[in-house]
Amino acid sequence: MTDSFIAGARREQIILACIDTLEEVGYNSLSLTKVAKKARISAGLISYHFNDKLDLMNHTLLFLLAKQHDFISRQVLLTQSATQQLEAFIKAYLAYQETHFKHNIALIEIVFNARNEEGMAYYRMEEEEEEDALRTMVLNILNEGLQNGEFTQSFQTEILASFIIGAIEERMLKANSSIPTENYSVELIKMVKKLIV
Repeated sequence: MTDSFIAGARREQIILACIDTLEEVGYNSLSLTKVAKKARISAGLISYHFNDKLDLMNHTLLFLLAKQHDFISRQVLLTQSATQQLEAFIKAYLAYQETHFKHNIALIEIVFNARNEEGMAYYRMEEEEEEDALRTMVLNILNEGLQNGEFTQSFQTEILASFIIGAIEERMLKANSSIPTENYSVELIKMVKKLIV
């Protein structure tokens, strides 16, 4: 094993412990000491891999977003038509939320509580040049369906993308809903299909 592989594995171990700690105590009560205890390592070892709490939060956020994107894109890539891709996107995004509850909590804790060097909360920051990867994915699907004639021209892609993502992310906040995820997915797909064909 190379040093870089070992360092990468250690960093992932710390990030996973950070996710668990965020889910258990929340962002405001999280400390590097608590993360170290969860990871069963010394706090000094965390400081070796991450500059401070903010650096750890930034890496954890990137890790969470990458895992979510990979999970969803794998399902979308298995399909052919734009309609199938859109269905796969909705199903996979909802499935990810249900099967990665801790990840959802950690993501919410970071986005709504972490602050950058200037003291601004992440959720209030202007979008970076790179657009949200999941939003880009669904926009690409919608645009492809319009360009190849599979979808009608009766909707604006930006608005429909916001509707789809908003409906999915609303579900994230209702983990104990009496409506099963599968039913929610079926109904959302029905609604979206009415808007695209």
